[in-house]
Amino acid sequence: MATYNDSATAERLKTVSINRVFNQPIHKIWEAWSKPASFMKWWGPKEYSCPFCTIDFRVGGKYLAAMRGPDGKDVYSTGIYTEIIPQEKIAYTDSFADSKGNKVGGAEYNMPTMPLESFVTVTLEEFNGKTTMWLEHEGIPEDMYDDCIKGWNSSLDKMEAL
Repeated sequence: MATYNDSATAERLKTVSINRVFNQPIHKIWEAWSKPASFMKWWGPKEYSCPFCTIDFRVGGKYLAAMRGPDGKDVYSTGIYTEIIPQEKIAYTDSFADSKGNKVGGAEYNMPTMPLESFVTVTLEEFNGKTTMWLEHEGIPEDMYDDCIKGWNSSLDKMEAL
């Protein structure tokens, strides 16, 4: 669950659930999540690029990535990997960050209702050369829910095109 001190706010948090089938083998989707060079090709909605990414892909390891918007401003996110099952599951915390990887509140990026920390779980399964991915992003405020779904789907569209 997301990190919030206010229980009334915590009760309004939702989970984004997305199910996608990629016409790619599982190792390609795994690489898109675990290798910085691949991650940078798809991270962020369609109109965003990813100019910076570091990934220490191990349980307890940290990632730091920037999405650059059409206005040229960077939005950083960071987190810690909490579970990795090769070619099957990735779980991690997710927070806004500054360029050094320090957590910052959502207000830093004009999203004041976002919690300091949320949680993402990605589960993968391959069948006949295609990969099904289930993504859950827990701890999303009601007012950010639709934008979060749109952002994830736009990013995953870019992943599909790799």
